[in-house]
Amino acid sequence: MLASVSVQSLAFAGRSSSVVMQQISDKAGMEALAKQLNPVVGYWDPLNILDQSTDTLAETIGWWRHAEIKHGRVAMAAFVGYCVQANGYYFPWKLTADGITHAQIAAAGSPADQWDALPFAAKAQIIGAVGLLEFLGEYSTIIEANGEKHYVRGGKPGYYPPYEGIAKMGVFPHPMPFNLYDPFGLSKKKTPEQKARGLLVELNNGRLAMIGIFGFMAESKVPGSVPALSGLIKPYVGEYMAPFTADASAALYQ
Repeated sequence: MLASVSVQSLAFAGRSSSVVMQQISDKAGMEALAKQLNPVVGYWDPLNILDQSTDTLAETIGWWRHAEIKHGRVAMAAFVGYCVQANGYYFPWKLTADGITHAQIAAAGSPADQWDALPFAAKAQIIGAVGLLEFLGEYSTIIEANGEKHYVRGGKPGYYPPYEGIAKMGVFPHPMPFNLYDPFGLSKKKTPEQKARGLLVELNNGRLAMIGIFGFMAESKVPGSVPALSGLIKPYVGEYMAPFTADASAALYQ
């Protein structure tokens, strides 16, 4: 729901297909973008972020804008993943070298129960991989090596550097076959108009996915809290915030 914050996006001339690339770094630009994304809701900035005029307004806008895009993408993946796991789909092979299978993890229950059932080493690998992806996407030297700028320095919010540029820097000792973003190069064949519409669609889908995954979580903890999901989501008796509790932190040093 952060329609109020962006550093760079696309503006449309009315309802036509004419696309104008413009740098958006003020409230007026965000109001126009918000109306394009959702004409009914329009501009909505409950925290009055853009009314707090400072010398770092553009950087603040870039940070929030990038955060929305990134969390929207994660939420879309989480929503699909939750649906797949909740319906009993899993890989047919072993998860660990000592014989734990995906079937055993799937039998633990809801997607959250399945996470709890994972061995610590598996959780550490997942978190470590996500941390590496985060590092590569935030490291200014890698971003600039691909001809872009960091999103708080006037770069594109949501930009993720392609692995070709990273490989040229010698960060990885072996070639990377697919980019994290657009691995099959499909966006290269799209027109500017199609890319512009795709960015707006991605934002709206990401916002809906964030609401959707939180809906799953709320219903799993408080049955009936999301009437449309009543009876469809398995209850979860665990703690979603367990990794951030004192006990979990202490366990890392035992």
